[in-house]
Amino acid sequence: MDMTDTFPDRLSTDPDSPHYNEELLGRDIGIRFEGKEKTNVEEYCISEGWIKVAAGSAKDRFGKQLTIKLKGKVEPYFRSAS
Repeated sequence: MDMTDTFPDRLSTDPDSPHYNEELLGRDIGIRFEGKEKTNVEEYCISEGWIKVAAGSAKDRFGKQLTIKLKGKVEPYFRSAS
């Protein structure tokens, strides 16, 4: 499996998450959700068909951004050519 051409099933922008991958996130990944580009995605899962996006400016008790899970078709892609 070539990491340069394939996306993991699940990816998160949170460094504390087990689904965080700094190397892959540095490659400028875009997400299309239900055919529309989303720029505020915190985490996605392709097989389960959901994304997590920020819920306004609300924070939890640990100071992390609260998120909402939206269900639908998730399509990750690289914004710029390698």
